Amino acid sequence: MFVTATEFKSNIGRYLTMVDDIEEIVITRNGRSVARLSSAKRSKADIVRSLIGVIPDDGTTLQQAREERLAQYESVD
Repeated sequence: MFVTATEFKSNIGRYLTMVDDIEEIVITRNGRSVARLSSAKRSKADIVRSLIGVIPDDGTTLQQAREERLAQYESVD
């Protein structure tokens, strides 16, 4: 479910109650997703299953992925 930040702020109690029944609530600002609210009852296994297909399976190790990510922030002086 997608809601605007203004709508979420105005009705936070309603959405906190609803999040148990809905998989997740995505909060948007100016048409862009800025936050995701999910139930604390959701298991870690469910979260990992939701990532299947999102994380590429190209043989990259965790160490390689970390190095690539950190290289993006290195400054070239």
